[in-house]
Amino acid sequence: MSEAAKAGREPGKLTQQQKAAAVIISLGAEKASQLYQYMDPADVEQLTIEVARMGYLDAETTEEVLNEYYQMCLTNKAVTEGGMEYARAVLEKAFGSQAAESLLDKVTKSLKNREFAFLNKADEKSLYAALQHERPQTIALVLSYVDPEKAAAVIEELDAPRQTKVVENIANMESASPAAVKIIEAEMEKKFTNLMATSNVKVGGVDYVAQIMNNLDRSSEKSIFDRLTVHNADLVEEIRKRMFVFEDIMIMDNRSVQRFLRECDPRDVVLALKGSNNDVANKIFSNMSTRMAQTIRDDLEITTNVRIRDVEEAQQRIVTIIRNLEEKNELIISKGGKDDIIA
Repeated sequence: MSEAAKAGREPGKLTQQQKAAAVIISLGAEKASQLYQYMDPADVEQLTIEVARMGYLDAETTEEVLNEYYQMCLTNKAVTEGGMEYARAVLEKAFGSQAAESLLDKVTKSLKNREFAFLNKADEKSLYAALQHERPQTIALVLSYVDPEKAAAVIEELDAPRQTKVVENIANMESASPAAVKIIEAEMEKKFTNLMATSNVKVGGVDYVAQIMNNLDRSSEKSIFDRLTVHNADLVEEIRKRMFVFEDIMIMDNRSVQRFLRECDPRDVVLALKGSNNDVANKIFSNMSTRMAQTIRDDLEITTNVRIRDVEEAQQRIVTIIRNLEEKNELIISKGGKDDIIA
């Protein structure tokens, strides 16, 4: 046995797979074999490999891993049986508010990933085939559990009115209750297998819609926004704000950067750069005249004690200018490969 193995391992340095292996080892062969019966074969294989690799694990590390596992089990049970608010109350009383929040975050992510993991195994065509005749609310809930790129591919295949309704439903969605998911289970039983009830976990929302819209082609994006604007202009504006942020200037071509800089108040540029990283700053400076760049640098040096709110507002004014210029086709915002550009 190596010296490193004899020294044991620190819990904080163990991967999640190694922690799972530690729990299996501590259970003993008989109980571990019973647990294996409820696991996916691929997970059993991976876990067995980790158990074989584990080597020596000292008593203190094992105890800490088991304590973490116990807390996660308690959290999972509280969430599943009583919902998020009940779980939060129980955990705060047991472990304090900070630990409770951390546990809830881990468990809700775990629930979301585990309960709906099969959705990500289905290709876009299969997913669309299964969802195409479902209600917009059902499609919205299911798409909230898949990758944004895959969700975008499904939405692109829907007819125009359903596209609008699905996008709006995802944007307005904050959590999915166990009852709602059970209804989806009943409706989708013949199309998807092993769809299990989940507890209130965060799904959908405006940020998620922004990711979806970033993966749509421009014609679909414009069509959806045009129709959605008719009855929910505020939502469209909120989605647009999340689709392009100040740091995304890095993905713009030089001509587009030069174009929007001509419209910006120099004072806004100074304030915006106070809260930006070096890469964004260099991108902006490289697209200015030498004289203007020096002026901005000088102003940056003498501008101190700036409020974060002022920086964010300046960045948002610049982002608004960029979005308005894109609407007029006076500059280009890259869509991550969705737009072919001819130089």
